[in-house]
Formats: sequence, structure tokens, C-alpha cells
Amino acid sequence: MIGKVSSRLLGISLLLIAAGCNKTDTGGAIDAGGSAVAPTPAVIQGACPKVFLLDGTAIHTSYAGAKDDPTKLVYQATLVDTTRQCVQNESQLVMTVVVQGRVVSGPAGSAGTINLPIRVAATDGENTLFSELTQYPVTIQPGAGASQFLFTKANIALPGGAGSFAKVYVGFDEGPQAKKKK
Repeated sequence: MIGKVSSRLLGISLLLIAAGCNKTDTGGAIDAGGSAVAPTPAVIQGACPKVFLLDGTAIHTSYAGAKDDPTKLVYQATLVDTTRQCVQNESQLVMTVVVQGRVVSGPAGSAGTINLPIRVAATDGENTLFSELTQYPVTIQPGAGASQFLFTKANIALPGGAGSFAKVYVGFDEGPQAKKKK
């Protein structure tokens, strides 16, 4: 009898510990002066949408002239890894996405700052919940040939409850192609 009760208590204790790992305390606090402090939003990783890098948008190349000529390559940028954090408030899930990338200077490249067109988009099936294009500056140091960078997009607001179904995509987006004149 005692063994059954203690095993049940152990099981319940483990469930409570596991539940505590998914959400931080959102209760208000009292500061040293005795005043009430506003509650801190809960950091929720379990309901935080996953971030995806698509094969077609994870590499960006820039050429000085013909795109098929490797001697005209100015630089090649690559997105390689992601992480994210979500905070839940009363009505929405607010995300921060961080992406690691690398830029390699080509034969036609030189040291200096380039702007990489990075788009962050969140979808829920067919619906676009968020989409923003950022021109992110990256500096290639003289003689380095390659530079690493961390792109951070904060304050991505998604509707409350979207975390279960939403997907976040990060990639290079050059925008619509310019129309050729006749």
C-alpha cells in the first residue's frame, strides 16, 4: 500500500517539475520599497514556432556581371543555423529570431560593408501572420575573405495561440525581378 502511494507521489512530482520547465513565473513581485512590480511575461519555448531555412533562400550570391561566371562572384552569403525565444502576453505571442550566417568574398569582391536582404515570415497554413524584409549590413574586413554574422529580429508579434500551428521562415529575398525593357 505504501509503495503504491509513494510511486504515485513520485509520478506527480515529476509531472510538476516537467510542467515548471515550460513556463516561467508570471506573478507580480514586490520591490524593495514595498511597491508592486508589474508581472513579467512568460517565456514559453514549448509553444514557440519552429524556424525553418529553405534550401532555395538560404544562399545569396552577388555577381559583377554574368551570373554564371565564377570569376565575377562578388560574395556569397549563407544562412546556417537558427534559434528563437517566445514570450506570451495576454493577447499575443512575441518572438525573437536569431540566425547565424557567413559571407565569403569572391574573386570580384573587396572589403567593405554589404547589405543582405533577409526576410522573416510567419505563416499559419495559408495565412501570412508576419512578413518583414530587412537590409542587414555585414562588413567584410580587409584580407579576411570571410565574415560571420548574427541576424536578430525581435518583436515578431503573432496572434495568441498561433504557436502550435505557425511556422517561421528566414531567408534571403531579393524582391521581384526588374522587368526588362523592350
